[in-house]
Amino acid sequence: MGQKSPIAKRFRGFLPVVVDVESGGFDSKKDALLEISAVILNINEAGLLAIEESHEQHVLPFKNANLDPKALEFIGLSDPWHPFRMAKEEKEALTELFTPIRAAVKKSGCSRAILVGHNAWFDLAFVNAAVERCQIKNSPFHSFSSFDTATLGGVFYGQTVLARMAEAAKIEWDHKAAHSALYDAEQTAELFCKMVNNWDQLNQTTHQPP
Repeated sequence: MGQKSPIAKRFRGFLPVVVDVESGGFDSKKDALLEISAVILNINEAGLLAIEESHEQHVLPFKNANLDPKALEFIGLSDPWHPFRMAKEEKEALTELFTPIRAAVKKSGCSRAILVGHNAWFDLAFVNAAVERCQIKNSPFHSFSSFDTATLGGVFYGQTVLARMAEAAKIEWDHKAAHSALYDAEQTAELFCKMVNNWDQLNQTTHQPP
């Protein structure tokens, strides 16, 4: 394991990774996982939490997966099997997504990743269900703990809707790009970083490289 970095000390040994999924419904065990994005965070040279790298996978529906037409309309996806999606089978997509997360956890000296999400229970449920379906051993994510930006947004800005939080935080929001897993994950990451950095500044907490 690499030398511990400031990020390993900030969240009790967990590396925050912002995740957003787009799905064919609300049931993580029955509805298809269609998109998943992960934004890996780290503490930069200025001692601030910031985005380090982003990853995205388009996913083919698993066998016998449910696809709610209303959910597909909501995310603007008419054909999950369209070749231009460049989608992969679920196990391949997760394996490729988890690889840089595992590498970042090892490099930082953290014990494992912790999922950060907007209504994080939803994203974590889909990740856990997919991991179980694909029989992937040792998910990089903590299986039940997470950081929820909807809750934090209610505390910091009095808002729980992602777009309204972005407006309150003076972060640009593109309604046309919303409901893409990568866009939503990166915007959620910007908000999470801003809230954490503001909190640390209020408490005069500094994070310097070792």
